[in-house]
Amino acid sequence: MANQNIISFKQEEVKKIAEKMSRAKSLVIAEYQGLTVDQTEALRDLLRDAGCEIIVIKNNISKRAAQEVGFADLTQDLNGPNGVVFAYEDSIAAAKVLYAFAKKNKKIVVKAGVVDGDYYNQDQIKEISQLPGKNTLLAMLATQLLAPLRELAVGLNMLTTKEETVESN
Repeated sequence: MANQNIISFKQEEVKKIAEKMSRAKSLVIAEYQGLTVDQTEALRDLLRDAGCEIIVIKNNISKRAAQEVGFADLTQDLNGPNGVVFAYEDSIAAAKVLYAFAKKNKKIVVKAGVVDGDYYNQDQIKEISQLPGKNTLLAMLATQLLAPLRELAVGLNMLTTKEETVESN
């Protein structure tokens, strides 16, 4: 009977983690071994402020949940003491916070992650962490889209000003 209780408990844990994985915009796996309690709490606070959550999960449960939601590539990175960081608001927030924290605390190692449903290895996650935020990227796109219209408006204004000058002479 005790085995059945343990099995059902683990199945419930897998369901909970799978739900978090499917709900998150991104998740990043990081090895945290060697961090002090104060450092871990500081990291949790930074992540919470960025709309993220870090959970320490048994690797076997994480692997099963990852396979359940279609992130089978993650299973190769789930070994050793890991924390799984879920980002619920901004896709790159988890990677940004972890890499910024890792600059000051060398004991944290970012392993891999899933961003918007796609698997990324350690190097790719590092590149993603260096991207500007979503709002900044949207502003940059809007600027680039509006630049030709602005140039057209300036050109048309110059033509009408030139025609008015010619007509008045």
